[in-house]
Amino acid sequence: MLIGIVGKPSTGKSTFFMAATSAVVERSERPFTTIKPNRAVGYVEVECVDKEFGRQCNPRTGYCKNARRFVPVELLDVAGLVPGAHEGKGLGNKFLDDLRQADVLIHIVDASGGTNENGEKVPAGSYDPCNDVKFLEDELDYWIAGILDRNWAKLKREARLKKNEEVVGEQFSGLGVQKEVVARILKELGLEEKKLEEWTEEEKKNLGKKIRELGKPIIIAANKVDLSAGWDNYNRIKEKFPEYLVIPCSAEAEITLKNAAKNGFIGYFPGDRDFTLKAELNDAQKGAMEILKKVMHRYEGTGVQKCLNSAVFDFLKYIAIFPGGVNKLEDNNGNVLPDCFLMPPGTTAIDFAFSLHSDIGKGFIKAIDVKTKRVLGREHALKHRDVIEIVFKK
Repeated sequence: MLIGIVGKPSTGKSTFFMAATSAVVERSERPFTTIKPNRAVGYVEVECVDKEFGRQCNPRTGYCKNARRFVPVELLDVAGLVPGAHEGKGLGNKFLDDLRQADVLIHIVDASGGTNENGEKVPAGSYDPCNDVKFLEDELDYWIAGILDRNWAKLKREARLKKNEEVVGEQFSGLGVQKEVVARILKELGLEEKKLEEWTEEEKKNLGKKIRELGKPIIIAANKVDLSAGWDNYNRIKEKFPEYLVIPCSAEAEITLKNAAKNGFIGYFPGDRDFTLKAELNDAQKGAMEILKKVMHRYEGTGVQKCLNSAVFDFLKYIAIFPGGVNKLEDNNGNVLPDCFLMPPGTTAIDFAFSLHSDIGKGFIKAIDVKTKRVLGREHALKHRDVIEIVFKK
């Protein structure tokens, strides 16, 4: 799974990326600070099952405290996109293509209205960030339609021998869009039987829009919400684009909190709505912490962790599955419930077995729900937070 971090330059994309992953990347107020895409690991929060067994888990990856399990996911921070990116403006084409791999996008918007459409600094509140939501939609729609355009002559020839859903579906498989979904979209747009040479540019763009909505779902992170007109603009974005999940966010505050926690000054976990003081602070530090408390109380946290959790669980509808045994929760090294797998919706027992190892899938005999001791068949659909034992022939 890959979460793409997108938006125009200087909105705080790299700051959000650092806040979510703790990776150190270059960031500044000048546009196009990010040239090459940055990749790093962030974490989504899952209610751990260890408390239901009265045990403390020992994660192999990620970490867990007080039944709050943080499971790794990969994030991709691409260069800033500007209007006309699909035509190559700014650093557009290459970095649009980098987004092919992303399963879901988090659009970082400067809610303070302090950067114009090109990412250049302007007086706070003087620019309408609602423009950025529409601009990114348009760029992605044109980009996806452009995937067809680049191979249009070839596709028209292939369409004489194949169905439209096959020809078009093959073009978007690289975006992770299933052919069945493409077939449904073509039918909805009245393009299922229409010859490709008769398609209009508007029809191509409408197809791109539908593919984008299903293949590249977008969450809006209203970053810098704690500055200037940030809160008012956040509410305007929500009102103007009710189809989106818009999350108030302060990536800078998240970085400050994580650093303070790392240095032992405060007790804080990503996603918390408050923090506790753990050390004596000087007056300047106390003042900074008071400002952070006000931010967190007003916006119910910094919003960074909420964006990640929403991307994986609310948009992609993934579920967390824990491997375990009815008689043994430990691995061979004595680690309790060491693994937690993020699986797509509709995952069955046999799907999970193959995700563990191909030999386990091939030798599948049965699955057991460790919580209830119930035997499950190979096509049984698993649920979020299931603990599953796979019995297989070795």
